[in-house]
Amino acid sequence: MNEGASFSNGRHPHKKLTARSVAALSESGRYADGGGLYLLVAPSGSKSWVLRTVVHGKRCDIGLGGVGLVTLAEAREHAHALRKSARAGGDPLALRRDQRRTVPTLAEAAAQVHGSLSSGFRNDKHRKQWIRSLTDVLKSAGGKRVDVVSSSDLMAALMPNWLKKPETSRRVLQRLRVIFDWCKAQGFRAGDNPTDGLSKVLPKHRETRDHHAALPYQRLPAFVNELRTSEAGEIVKLAFEFLILCASRTSEVLLAQWSEIDTDAKCWAIPASRMKSGVEHRVPLSPRCLKLLEVSRGLSDGGSFIFPGRQPKKPLSNMVFLMTLRRIGHPGLTAHGFRSTFRDWAAEKTNQPRAVCEAALAHALKDKTEAAYNRTDLFERRRELMGAWARFATSKPADVVVLRA
Repeated sequence: MNEGASFSNGRHPHKKLTARSVAALSESGRYADGGGLYLLVAPSGSKSWVLRTVVHGKRCDIGLGGVGLVTLAEAREHAHALRKSARAGGDPLALRRDQRRTVPTLAEAAAQVHGSLSSGFRNDKHRKQWIRSLTDVLKSAGGKRVDVVSSSDLMAALMPNWLKKPETSRRVLQRLRVIFDWCKAQGFRAGDNPTDGLSKVLPKHRETRDHHAALPYQRLPAFVNELRTSEAGEIVKLAFEFLILCASRTSEVLLAQWSEIDTDAKCWAIPASRMKSGVEHRVPLSPRCLKLLEVSRGLSDGGSFIFPGRQPKKPLSNMVFLMTLRRIGHPGLTAHGFRSTFRDWAAEKTNQPRAVCEAALAHALKDKTEAAYNRTDLFERRRELMGAWARFATSKPADVVVLRA
């Protein structure tokens, strides 16, 4: 390799190269400009810049880019900044990486964080809800680089829905906090997280919370009878009644599989991955629940789902219960509300302890002391409770019976 242009009279050169000479040089070799900056000409004829300097006592070469993208003047400027960093004890390699690093926009950062969290979502619905909840904020500030997004930008984006959708807005703020913590960890942003303190300056939310509309428990037997005689599909009616009798959540029932059922033990074991608490939940099955499963097995086509949709290998739609309620004349109710119906009935019509009722709903005990001593899932006590609940729910509508479990 030609090193002849590196030195003159034993002294280091200073700005020896010119724009004309850079363009004219064609023989492969290393040509010194001065201050450790070299022009490299490859055998193929391609030309690039490299800085040779000492970093923390070790000599290293730092590429500065090709001649087609970096001019001689720009190469000298970059080389000077990197040498200055090295003399000050810094790391010009890290500085160079930072110079090349592209700071993402808020929308790009949100997508990357969402991707990194994907394995932690309970199901596909929650995964989609996470990124969808940020839509309004990203429309407002998503095009800005994360290093210039300010608290005022986020406040302006949050304000339109802050009072109209308080629960969703609080979740959006929490998710933005996660995004900007990630940006700081990645080196895309310095200083405070722009979400810090926003909850203190945004308008206060009322402490009331919207609850799922629930049917009064006194009307439940009539509703179950109405459901059975409705024009809904047979699988839908079986699934809906099963949901009510098990006091379960919609997704837990829709995604229920035959492998989770132990008919001998009369138990349905919902895996932790489908539970809101992230803990496996065992549901004691009443005789009526076992009958529902028997009928459903006769209607299924050998698939894994207990309550399959139109295609045997796919579950029912997550809107199926809501649409059924509308069609039979109860548009104000929700499937989730039947858990509240169960809880009200258990509180008013049984003598079961609160811990048993809460365990039936797979609720974690809020009292830490009580939870510490509660080392059982109270399965047998819950079997009594769920049996009584099933008998009440499926009794004749005209019967008014006070049940004591």
